[in-house]
Amino acid sequence: MSEGLHPFRRVAAHDTGAGSAPVSLPEETPVAVVYNGSTQAVMMATPADIEDFARGFSLTEGFAEAHEIGEVEIVEQPNGIEARIWLPEKKQAALDARRRAQVGPVGCGLCGIDSLAQAAREVRAVPASTLVLAPSEIGQALDALRALQPLHDETRAVHAAGFYVPGRGIVLAREDVGRHNALDKLAGAMAAAGSDPASGAVVLTSRLSLEMVQKTAMIGAPLMLSVSQPTAHAVRLAEEAGIALVTHNRHGTRIFTHHARIGSAHVL
Repeated sequence: MSEGLHPFRRVAAHDTGAGSAPVSLPEETPVAVVYNGSTQAVMMATPADIEDFARGFSLTEGFAEAHEIGEVEIVEQPNGIEARIWLPEKKQAALDARRRAQVGPVGCGLCGIDSLAQAAREVRAVPASTLVLAPSEIGQALDALRALQPLHDETRAVHAAGFYVPGRGIVLAREDVGRHNALDKLAGAMAAAGSDPASGAVVLTSRLSLEMVQKTAMIGAPLMLSVSQPTAHAVRLAEEAGIALVTHNRHGTRIFTHHARIGSAHVL
């Protein structure tokens, strides 16, 4: 977290027919991702783990490979934060093709693109993996992520993304007011830690939408777990990318794609 910035604040709230009491709310701050001196995107994000966010955003949006991202310079500005990255000149064409310089709301994963082709961009299939989870591990992974959400516990207003490895549990977790930001932060943390995406599952507290599958495919993880349903488009893309989509909630466990990744494929 950038020094001097806090991921939440306390304000006084009035209950109906009662007095006021302090309540914690998450902060959202404009974060500009700057490549080679030019702003590519400005997103509203929780001002924590900004280096992870910038690194992960670069990876999941396809602007760079992990080895092409060097130091991420975090610069606090009067109205927000800049995350500055220098990429090889050969990446300039891709940057120019998808220049995004406006503020993106936290709930929008495709803000700033300027064509339908960019919205439906193809993603590469995830690398081959022998990962198979037992049905019991699905609930265990989601429960483990819930235990690693201090900001959510404080505010009840943020999303989380975690990386689950069988036998080890959730090895990395990140939170943010934006679900896409949380996943980008996780991607950046995984890259920095040298985590093997093929060895585990991305675990989410949010719905499994198209752009979340796109980002997970760019990470290279073969399995996504969530408490919320996927969209139909997300299911089609996950099938093509080789990603198993699995949900687990009070309605039971549902496997939407690549059933072989779950030990008992008859689970419904």
